[in-house]
Amino acid sequence: MEKLTIQEEEAMQVIWQCGPGFIKDFLDNFPEPVPPYTTLASTLKNLLRKGFIKGEKFAKSYRYTAVIAEEEYKKRFMYGFVSDYFENSYKDMVAFFVKDKKVSTKELKEIIDLIEKTKK
Repeated sequence: MEKLTIQEEEAMQVIWQCGPGFIKDFLDNFPEPVPPYTTLASTLKNLLRKGFIKGEKFAKSYRYTAVIAEEEYKKRFMYGFVSDYFENSYKDMVAFFVKDKKVSTKELKEIIDLIEKTKK
């Protein structure tokens, strides 16, 4: 799967939030700063080319739909992130955030509880 640019990822977030829609629909739901219509149209063309969305023609407009679910994208992104930056070690990733004081002892206990519940 090809990586998304920040701009493409922002557009995908809006598409996942809105569901199928037209460029105008997405612009109405875009967080500030809202990109110009033509910029979003170009971004959607890139997402089409990369296979993240599909377009269905309605008169002179296209209605766009996500092809990949948000959860699937998150999984693939995180696997790549852990692979690229932490040599496939989730332990190293968690340790990084603990050392940087981004994860508290309470949160680590919650993670351990979650792991133990998942094993059952």
